[in-house]
Amino acid sequence: MKSTHKIVAPLVAAALAAGLVACGGGGSDDDDTPSTTTPSTPAASAPAPTQEELVSKAVDNIQNVVVIYAENRSFDNLYSDFPGTDSPLATATYEKQVDRDGTTVLTSLPPVWAGLTPAGLQFDTTVPIVAQTSTTGMTNAPFSINETYPGVDINAVNADMWHNFYQNQMQINGGKNNMFAAWADSGGGLVMGHFTGNASKLPLWKVAQKYTMADHFFMGAFGGSFLNHQYLIAAAAPVDPVTPANSATLNSHVAILDDGPQGYHLSVNTAAAGAASALSGPATSIFKSNGAQLTPDGYAVNTMQPPYQPSGNKPAADAAGVTEGVLADPTAATTLPPQTGPNIGDYLTNKNVEWAWYSGGWAFQTARATSPAGWAGSDYTYTAAYQADGVTPFVNFQFHHQPFNYFKRFDPTTAAGIADRAEHLKDAGVNGEQFIADIKAGKLPPVSFYKPVGNLNEHNGYADVLRGDQHIADVISALEKSPQWAHMLVIVTYDENGGLWDHVAPPKGDRFGPGSRIPAMVIGPTVRKGYVDHTMYDTTSILRFITRRWELPELPGLATRREGLKANGVDQGDLSNTLDTSAAAS
Repeated sequence: MKSTHKIVAPLVAAALAAGLVACGGGGSDDDDTPSTTTPSTPAASAPAPTQEELVSKAVDNIQNVVVIYAENRSFDNLYSDFPGTDSPLATATYEKQVDRDGTTVLTSLPPVWAGLTPAGLQFDTTVPIVAQTSTTGMTNAPFSINETYPGVDINAVNADMWHNFYQNQMQINGGKNNMFAAWADSGGGLVMGHFTGNASKLPLWKVAQKYTMADHFFMGAFGGSFLNHQYLIAAAAPVDPVTPANSATLNSHVAILDDGPQGYHLSVNTAAAGAASALSGPATSIFKSNGAQLTPDGYAVNTMQPPYQPSGNKPAADAAGVTEGVLADPTAATTLPPQTGPNIGDYLTNKNVEWAWYSGGWAFQTARATSPAGWAGSDYTYTAAYQADGVTPFVNFQFHHQPFNYFKRFDPTTAAGIADRAEHLKDAGVNGEQFIADIKAGKLPPVSFYKPVGNLNEHNGYADVLRGDQHIADVISALEKSPQWAHMLVIVTYDENGGLWDHVAPPKGDRFGPGSRIPAMVIGPTVRKGYVDHTMYDTTSILRFITRRWELPELPGLATRREGLKANGVDQGDLSNTLDTSAAAS
């Protein structure tokens, strides 16, 4: 279009000049005086837009942002040989795993103490059950799970591994990434495992190749799902100022650290069995504070439960029946007090931008959270994949994967809280069917988050990769056909690494992160196609994009992260580099 404009203006000017000459400039035929018409100056063309202007135009073109949040996989675990990455595992250099003293190189990887594929948890009954005894003596190096253990592939539910705030930092070990095996629990040497040959079998691989893969995308916070879900919506750790002040709870819930209240190295009980070496046993019970949900100064960093139902803590009793079944027991040590800090939902609402958190199984679970006496909790047993009929998977609703349910704005005992819950906390259906229905009907709000239910979220220990990956690919397919697709940006990523090793060290940011590298792909009609983006991103980059697109105030946590990274020489991206600006230039 621009080239057309540049040609037309001079032609018009020339035509006008020619017309003046043809009429003699208005003079008589008898006048011998030469015509003295002044040639018209061609109109100056507008200056070409700068790259920043093109990017801003591409950002403004987005009308719907959809975030799909899966679970617990490092980048190397699924995409170690993805083409176009700037550090493929096959040719990468990395340090061997060292023991708990921080210097002794392990002679082998520890066994997978819980067994590689726990019995009873397999959705695919053809998956072989690999016990601990078959995992001893593994070479101290990353290994292909499916090549080492034939029949165990992305269709298998493998053992879970620690993915906690302090342990993640201890495993990263200042960027060496060489103590993952040392500070692992029952997963043992499985932390070094990855799946190979995924180009032909991983549904989202094809999606990533079609659109943009980000190969320097890191978890927003160190550790697990609880904290990283908070970073997805608030870029900040929740607070519990009460519990740390109560010395009676110190050993069970507040971290005991070697390096001060704002440190990260948990104190080890050297007399505990297995404390000396990772080869002698898992790190499950060797710390002086094994729960460590809270920092000594009151930040909640490991799993705590929402103050409102649905919650992993039973409903609070209420003799008057006013709050019966809607509040979690506030006296339970792991019930987090209602949070009052800002989150992205607050800022969107204040700007009159509609948004929703779609949760798989939300309606199913809220129907189960009734009175204290009749409270059923989750339907999952952690001992079986299927219900009694042998066909229907357990829903496995995860309470700590619902980050907005921790905030006072969603208090179900107030009229305003009830209204906000109805407007923003949406049921996606047990298998995402309601979310897909809204996609097909073009009913998604400008900002949507989708959290698949437990059995479809790819989490180690209770879900396999294949079923979850196929589910998300099906959602992407529905989005591509949506009437809202033309102006849509979709981000598919994982909350954290699930305790799995990755060879790329995270950049230094602030006290809480970023943590290990995770997969992330950016999808949409206006993103770069077949592109691998090497820009440094983390979970909070999603918030940066939303903030930029709708001109929101910067969340305090975003400022802290930006300043922390900048102080360490790192510029954090806001995902705008994934957009194709060629359309904006036309």
